[in-house]
Amino acid sequence: MPRFEKIGLVGLGLFTGAALTLQFAAHADRENLATPLPVEELRAFADVFGRIKSDYVEPVSDKKLITEAINGMVSGLDPHSSYLDADAFKELQVGTQGEFGGLGIEVGMEDGLVKVVSPIEDTPAFHAGVKSGDLIVKLDDTMVKGLTLNEAVKRMRGKPGSKIVLTIIRKDAPKPIVVTLVRAVIKVQSVKPKLVESGYGFIRITQFQEHTTENLGAALEKLYKENKGDLKGLVLDLRNDPGGLLTGAVGVSAAFLPKKSLVVYTEGRTADAKMRLSAVPDDYLRGENSDDPLKNLPAAVKNVPMVVLVNGGSASASEIVAGALQDHKRAVILGTQTFGKGSVQTILPLGNNTAVKLTTARYYTPGGRSIQAKGIVPDILVEDPANAEGENAFRLREADLDNHLSNDKQPEEKSERKKPAAGENHNAGKKPVMAEYGSKGDYQLNQALNLLKGMQILRAK
Repeated sequence: MPRFEKIGLVGLGLFTGAALTLQFAAHADRENLATPLPVEELRAFADVFGRIKSDYVEPVSDKKLITEAINGMVSGLDPHSSYLDADAFKELQVGTQGEFGGLGIEVGMEDGLVKVVSPIEDTPAFHAGVKSGDLIVKLDDTMVKGLTLNEAVKRMRGKPGSKIVLTIIRKDAPKPIVVTLVRAVIKVQSVKPKLVESGYGFIRITQFQEHTTENLGAALEKLYKENKGDLKGLVLDLRNDPGGLLTGAVGVSAAFLPKKSLVVYTEGRTADAKMRLSAVPDDYLRGENSDDPLKNLPAAVKNVPMVVLVNGGSASASEIVAGALQDHKRAVILGTQTFGKGSVQTILPLGNNTAVKLTTARYYTPGGRSIQAKGIVPDILVEDPANAEGENAFRLREADLDNHLSNDKQPEEKSERKKPAAGENHNAGKKPVMAEYGSKGDYQLNQALNLLKGMQILRAK
């Protein structure tokens, strides 16, 4: 089987769609399935199963008991492993294509509640003001406590045009916030290019999808054409990009790195979990007959001065790109520390259109760094003043998730997220309003442009 008959996905959790570091494996039959089963533990399981069937206050179907047992077994491993029923498996596959129905939020679980990791730009949740770190406690009249993440996501999905009421707890709000959202078909524009001023290009990647590499190639060609000559500098914006397809991360890196440069490698217990992916078409193309979308890029793309913008919402595939460009000293990383998801999940089909999403490997930057529970530390730390005392102070990171995988390369650092004092309200008083990414008021982008112009001056000297 060709290596990329498996689909690689990289990201965090579920977003009424999906984003994770994944591979889709064609077969789940492995030699280690022949390991002798633990008889005593299975006997205990059978005893509990029998007691529930005979003594529980209401009858419970065998299917429900087995499904819940599988859910508990897999989800107890780490925050990113889970059992996918037929609906969840289908949603995962649809989500990677950049179009799905729902609200437009990437979510995880914390203390039995749905936690917003990041709202997706230009979606109902984004326009309604849903923020990173929000805890969703109620979906219409249903309390979230007691639901699995898949069950909660199912309730958030629905027919476009239909409404759902979310009850949200926000750390700096004195009481729960109730918002009514209208479900929509979520179409995520993966690559957004812009010539911010003469000679300086800006490309925002919102998510790594099936066509991200070819969209990036087209965006770069467009920028050079609009500028009518070589660019003086380029800003690659990966802020709040939760991840997506691994092939997309390799392709984006390959656009800027010398051919055959190592982009990322993975280590796990099985042969399939050990990969080395480089800046070559075989490692980022999907399908044997795919045409290389990067072959016509201007040669100057490989050398144009670059700044990569990241923040705490940049995860997995975003961290792979930032880590590769940082290790090869191809770009300056500017912003705040990234999320820190450095594990790979493999989708193992089980039959009946179900699957298990299982953490099978850790991934490493070309220099051998593990991002897991650490993230990418920017070369230049620049916080947006609008966020310095706001949502970034409470942003969820991999290290904050229960049962998260440890970092096998360096000691884990304790989270330094600021906790508000009793009665403290960060919205009190005047506070800068965060500008739209890529706009004239985008503070971090302006700092990146200043850095690029300074690099131009040094080059001239």
